[in-house]
Amino acid sequence: MKKRTLITSALPYANGHLHLGHAAGAYLPADIFARFMRLSGEEILYVCGSDEHGVAITISAEKEKVTPQQIVDKYHFANKEAFDKFGMTFDIYSRTSEPLHHETAREFFADFLKKGYLTEKEEEQFFDKVAGIFLPDRYVEGICPNCGFDKARGDQCDSCGAYYNQTELKSPISIVSGKTPEVRKTTHWYFAFDKFQTFLEGFLQSHEHEWKENVVAQTRSWLKVGMAERAITRDLDWGVKIEGIEGISDEKAFGKRLYVWFDAVLGYISATKIWANENNADWTKWWKNPDTDYIAFIGKDNIVFHTLIFPAYLHGFGDYILPHNVPANEFLNLEGQKFSKSRNWSIDLRDFLADFPSPIHVDVLRYSLAMNFPETRDSDFTWKDFQTRNNSELASIFGNFVNRTLQFLHKNYDGNVPELSGKYADLAQDWQKWAESENADAYELFVSKYSENDANAVRALIEGIAKSDKNFRKYRFRDGITDIMNVARAANKYFNDEEPWKSGKSDPDKCAKTLFVCCQFVRTLGVLFAPITPNTSATILNLLSQNNYTGQSQNAEPIATNLWKEASYPTLKSGSPIHKPEILFTHIENDVVEAQMAKLGDKGPKNAEPEQELIDIDYFSKVKLVTAKIISAEKLPKSKKLLKLQIDTGTEKRQILAGVAEFYEPDYLVGKIIVVVANLKPAKLMGEMSEGMMLAASKDGKLLFVTPEKEIGEGAEVR
Repeated sequence: MKKRTLITSALPYANGHLHLGHAAGAYLPADIFARFMRLSGEEILYVCGSDEHGVAITISAEKEKVTPQQIVDKYHFANKEAFDKFGMTFDIYSRTSEPLHHETAREFFADFLKKGYLTEKEEEQFFDKVAGIFLPDRYVEGICPNCGFDKARGDQCDSCGAYYNQTELKSPISIVSGKTPEVRKTTHWYFAFDKFQTFLEGFLQSHEHEWKENVVAQTRSWLKVGMAERAITRDLDWGVKIEGIEGISDEKAFGKRLYVWFDAVLGYISATKIWANENNADWTKWWKNPDTDYIAFIGKDNIVFHTLIFPAYLHGFGDYILPHNVPANEFLNLEGQKFSKSRNWSIDLRDFLADFPSPIHVDVLRYSLAMNFPETRDSDFTWKDFQTRNNSELASIFGNFVNRTLQFLHKNYDGNVPELSGKYADLAQDWQKWAESENADAYELFVSKYSENDANAVRALIEGIAKSDKNFRKYRFRDGITDIMNVARAANKYFNDEEPWKSGKSDPDKCAKTLFVCCQFVRTLGVLFAPITPNTSATILNLLSQNNYTGQSQNAEPIATNLWKEASYPTLKSGSPIHKPEILFTHIENDVVEAQMAKLGDKGPKNAEPEQELIDIDYFSKVKLVTAKIISAEKLPKSKKLLKLQIDTGTEKRQILAGVAEFYEPDYLVGKIIVVVANLKPAKLMGEMSEGMMLAASKDGKLLFVTPEKEIGEGAEVR
């Protein structure tokens, strides 16, 4: 039985507008794949929606003095509109605030409770007596117990990066009432991920040869540390309630909500249920039938949620299929820097669409982003590249070929596909046989019967389609799009080599044949570019009076024909009328790019930089720096950034906590010589003592630990 494919994109958080980095990470790749699969006659369901719960939304609501519902409504509809204009083809774009989502999330929680996968724990948490609520981490500010920064949040210091329990904050203040909170006992439920360790190891092993290296590496690193229990409830008044669930008293359940990271991934399932209800369809065939392949498109910051956490839920509940592939992308940067809305170093999708409302410019953006997808490493969007992709590729190669072919056709053949005659009378059927059989000898036969130019052109078209098909199915979209553009390059070369402006006078049969072949290429390119530049493809196919389907949603109903395969056939009939051409891509001038560049960065009035405080040698000499050897290293439970290191300073052994977990695997550090501040006052972070500080250098998102140029051993003084 032919498999069907379920596609999901990570649910964008309804707390802000989407920028181009988001588009290139989890959305455009999925849309290109969904359109390609639909064009190939596959049965596809593409699901997404807004993630609408969590503390960040309640804080935004309080700042704007509106309700959380008003916040999520604002951004849900704004992002949905931007997605629509960008050409996204979701079968459904749902929301986690939907009642059916709450019902689904509660169903999973109740099932896990009955099966013993949830542990009830009592713990200490800050309570605001004035507001009458327990305070989530982001609702508390105070003095960092590590560096003394006076605006530290309840779980992490934005100044030094230290992680800790909120009750370790000094001079804590509730951001709700501005008062000092008190510590009270509260109850939360933890999911026993440790019970799924063996299963998840086997799950990774079954896919490690087909998943991307970055996906496998990050997943394996989590498994190596070991899966641990994680809290799945919070004290909050916005989100999925757990009151009324059998096995929990109303007293304990009061004021509890499911942690947003627990219920968000379940939004894929609830969205499918809503779609099924609206279309009188069976949602279970998409989530519970082994003949369905589930592909989860995400960014690298969501990898383990889709390779470990969500699979644990699905397996724990039972009867659900698991992700077949998780083709996570890395991050897209902007002009060499990370996207940052606070620094005005960002391009929101809605702002681009406001400045470039033409559907063709939407296609240019889709193409330029796709050719810079961060598939294996971080990549960069630049306005200069956007201009170059448009002018040198879309306009000069793709658009130029379509225009010159159709202009020549209208000037010399009254706008009709020419008749094949003389020695070329059988070319169409010979081409069809070659494309259907993929016979290795067909090339030589074509050369002998027609010409090397003809054979090279047809081979480039057939092979380009086959290669792009394979690359798209392996989520290598940049390679697949390059294959398609190479078909356009081959078409231009064929037109140039055939010189129809000459053969039209000296050999009319050859000229007619040349334009017949070029017309087939125009149609082929209209189909092949449809997943990437759907508006342009629809224009081309309309000019040819052809079916202008570009892979948009069909409510999960597959089309009858594999249009991708059919694109290799010469299906345009001689005599078919073709409308007068139009310029597909106009050149983007330098002033357009310069105007967009001028918008980036902080353009407001700037205060003079504060004069840097200078210190003398006596002050610096108070800091004792020594080399030390790392004896052991391990990840700190519940911390994404901290590693617990045991070091030897030459005179003693110590423990330090270093915020390098996102840059180094623990095993790699063992045995390394580092530089540490040896006389730093000890600090307690997340319940662990840190007796010193490891020196590291950071720039452009990279971090490297400081080490001597040559082997010197531990205990050397650094001056």
